[in-house]
Order: sequence, then structure tokens, then C-alpha cells
Amino acid sequence: MTEKAGAPLIEPWLREILRCPACHAELADAEGPTGQPELHCTNTAACGLQYRIDDGVPVLLVDEARKPA
Repeated sequence: MTEKAGAPLIEPWLREILRCPACHAELADAEGPTGQPELHCTNTAACGLQYRIDDGVPVLLVDEARKPA
């Protein structure tokens, strides 16, 4: 894993294959409300779920995702 400002990033090869488990859209890098790294579903019209990243590991569980504000 590489780091940016102290936060671990997802390896590029893994980043390319990750998709939203709810709608299968691509995921975009983003920051959560407290500045922690997250992945946001790019299908904002139908889904838009936001997934946290814990220690460089994306938590792609629909039940634990945040809904868009």
C-alpha cells in the first residue's frame, strides 16, 4: 500500500476492478465527512452509496454504506 497524507490508498490494480456491490457502477475516490478516505458510487441518480476504507481495505458492504446526503 502507498500512503497519501498518512491515509493508506488502495493499490491501483485493485482499484480498477472494484465496483459498487449494490448497482455495479464504478467507484470514485472521495473523503468522508471527517476527512477519512471513502469510495463513492458514481451512479448518483440511482444509488450513490458511500463506502468507508479501513486501513486500506474497502468495506464494500451495502448494509454498512452511507447514503448520500
